[in-house]
Amino acid sequence: MSEKNIKVLMTGAGAPGAAGILHCLNKDPRISVVAADAREEAYGRYLADTFELLPLANQPEFAEQVLQICQKHSIQIILPLVTRELIPLALHKAAFEKAGIRIPVSPLNALEIANNKGKLYQFLQWRGMDLPDFRIVENPAQFKTAIEDLGYPGKPVCFKPVESNGSRGFRIIQQSVNEPDLLLNQKPSSVYISLEEAIRILSSGTFPELLIAEYLPGDEYSVDCLANKGEPVLVVPRLRKKMINGISVEGIFVKEETIIAYCSQIIRELQLHGNIGIQVKANLEGKFLVLEINPRVQGTISAGLGAGINLPLLAIKQELGLPIDAAEMAVQWGTRFSRYWQEVFY
Repeated sequence: MSEKNIKVLMTGAGAPGAAGILHCLNKDPRISVVAADAREEAYGRYLADTFELLPLANQPEFAEQVLQICQKHSIQIILPLVTRELIPLALHKAAFEKAGIRIPVSPLNALEIANNKGKLYQFLQWRGMDLPDFRIVENPAQFKTAIEDLGYPGKPVCFKPVESNGSRGFRIIQQSVNEPDLLLNQKPSSVYISLEEAIRILSSGTFPELLIAEYLPGDEYSVDCLANKGEPVLVVPRLRKKMINGISVEGIFVKEETIIAYCSQIIRELQLHGNIGIQVKANLEGKFLVLEINPRVQGTISAGLGAGINLPLLAIKQELGLPIDAAEMAVQWGTRFSRYWQEVFY
C-alpha cells in the first residue's frame, strides 16, 4: 500500500488516551486519521489529520452519521474509544461492512455482557471461572444484607454500578474510615466511604443496580489484549504502580503467566474480538481475579510502545488482513513507564 492509503476513523477524540492512541497510529506512515467526537473542542481534533463532529451514541442518528462520515472520507476502518458507542456500532456492523468499512468490535451479545458488570460476573461464574465473592443488589435493604454477607464490618467491601465507565461510582466501605482525615488530608477523589454515608447518598434518588464484591487488597494489573474472534493473539499485563482518577500514570510490564492464562480464558469464554482491556487484582491469597472488562482500546494502551508493541496498529492490521511481523508481537517485559500531561494550543 502507498503512503496515506489506510483511512481510519478514531472516535472519542477528547478521551484522556486519545493522544497516545493517535501517536500509535501515526507510527505507520500509510495511515491517515479522521478524529471524531461529540464535543467540538475535543483536543484530538488538533492532533489528527481531520476532525468530524459526532452525535452522542444514544442518539438515533448516531450510526447513520458515522456511516456518512466514513463514506465522505473513504474510511476503511473505525477504531472506537468510547464504551457507549460499541453497541450501536455492533448493531449496524453489517451495514458498515456492506459499505466496505471494518469495525474491530466484539459480537453484540459479548458486548452486552462485558459492559454490564453484573451480567459479566454471572456469566463467568456460570462458566466456572474464579471470581471475587459478589452480590447484585437493587435497593437499600439488599445493599445492607449483601455487605454483611461479604464480611463487613470485619472486612472491607466495595461496590460499583453495574454499568459505569472508569472509576465512576466505585467506592470502598470500610469500618475504620477516618472521615476527618478524608475531608482534610485526602483529595476529593478518595474512594473510601462509610456505610451510613453510602446508604444515605444511594437512597437520595433512584437506587441504582450495584455490584457488591469483596475488596481485593493485592496488586492491580491492566491487561491489554488483542483477540481474533474469540482467540487470544496477544495478552500483555502491566502492573499499575500509580493511578490518578483511575488512570494509570506509572507502571511496569510483567510477564505474569497466571494473568495471561486467566485473561485468555475470559477472551475465549466471551468470544471477544479486537483490542480488549481487562482489569485484574489479587485477593488475600494472591490469586488474580477480574474486576471489569473494557471491550475496546484502553487509554493507556499506548504505553505498550515502550515495550515494543503497538496494539492499536496490530488490531487495524489484523482487521484489514495486513501482514504482521513476529517482531511486532515481541513484548519487552520489564519495561517501566511514566505518563505526563502535555498541552495543545489553538
